[in-house]
Amino acid sequence: MAAAESFLAFNPAARPGPAAASRRRARGPRNRKKGWKRWSGPEAQLGREIGDFLEDVGLQERATGGLISEQPDEGLFFLDTGNARKGHRLHKPPEKPLHVDLVLQPLSKVPPPKNICAHQTPNGRKEKRRQEFWEKKAEKGIFPRGERRLRARLSRGGAPPPKKPPELGRSDPQRGFYDIWGEHNPLDAPLAGQDPWYLQQTKKMRVQRPARLQAKPSPLPPVEVIGQGGSYNPPFQEHQDLLLRALEVERRRTREEEKVERRLKVTEEPPSEEAVLREQLQGLLEEEEEEEEEEQEENRDPPRKREQPGRKTEKQRRKEKEQREKAAGRARSRLASQRLQGLFRLRSLRRALLQRDSELRRRRLLRERRRLQQETAPRRLGRLRYEDPGPEVQLSEELPESLRSLRPEGNVLRDRFKSLQRRNMIEPRERAKFKRRYRVKYVEKRAFREVTV
Repeated sequence: MAAAESFLAFNPAARPGPAAASRRRARGPRNRKKGWKRWSGPEAQLGREIGDFLEDVGLQERATGGLISEQPDEGLFFLDTGNARKGHRLHKPPEKPLHVDLVLQPLSKVPPPKNICAHQTPNGRKEKRRQEFWEKKAEKGIFPRGERRLRARLSRGGAPPPKKPPELGRSDPQRGFYDIWGEHNPLDAPLAGQDPWYLQQTKKMRVQRPARLQAKPSPLPPVEVIGQGGSYNPPFQEHQDLLLRALEVERRRTREEEKVERRLKVTEEPPSEEAVLREQLQGLLEEEEEEEEEEQEENRDPPRKREQPGRKTEKQRRKEKEQREKAAGRARSRLASQRLQGLFRLRSLRRALLQRDSELRRRRLLRERRRLQQETAPRRLGRLRYEDPGPEVQLSEELPESLRSLRPEGNVLRDRFKSLQRRNMIEPRERAKFKRRYRVKYVEKRAFREVTV
């Protein structure tokens, strides 16, 4: 054991110690009964140490020719004083190609044809002429754009180009206002005095505003001013007129509601004896009437055929021709006499023409008034019709004594909404109704069902 402790191991892993012992891997079968205590105990520990010692001694003898502890210092260390490069091999063996590269090499000894396109540059002649052109220009002091920008940047010392002051544009409060569709438009000043054909072909002429964009859906004003009768201190007559208009609106609504009620009204009076008897004999009377009709049809004579007229004689044809000539002569004489009498009816004809002109003028004014009324009337834009909300009016006893005690009437949002509908901006709408997707079930709980009063 003393020799083992004084021995210097060549392999650090083979040196004795608890760490080296813990790093050793146990060998041998451990799944049999004879191997349970093979590597446990002092005898196994001693055997492992002796085996490691002998392996290390053999390794030192093969590497250095003896034990390292017995070697002198000159055999173990040396002093490097040369100038030769370290880690450089003088005779480097040639590299052998891999087998996969040898397999991919062609076996034919005939060299492949040369690819001429592989040695050519795309647009080589053009690039060469361009380079010669700029070389001649460079002798005169003219350089391409990229070269000029690079020289300008170098002359500035690599600083970026100065930035232009930002344009205020629409954020400038001092900017001028103008109508781009007006006659005095500053945008059209550069185009003034030029040929219209030239402006049209070069697409510099201003596009004309379409006429359909200038037309409004309705000529009504956006905000209608109420009459004097709607003031907080209105004149008496104007206020009475406003009350009369409101009364007419209410009467019309009442008549419409009564009309609907009359249509939907169900008579609650009990049926009379005559109505009950008529209902009971409804099917019997019809059968009797059908039987009588069938009997009448059977007794009716069959329809007679229309007798065809015979062929006209020559005498009949001559008489008909003479009658036609006499009727035409009488019509011509009557027309001539009417024309002769028309000379003496000039006053009556003039009066009739004046009446006709007045009637045409009246009809034209009526059509114009009706057309204006249709233009101002709301159109049918959806499934609902426009309903006029009616005038907002206060009764005589509701009129305030001063402006401070005035009570607001109506709603601004509702008034604007109705104004958009009246001017055909949006279609008339109604409030969305709640529609339940499923039927509500009512269930009586057992606790309540058992309670009896």
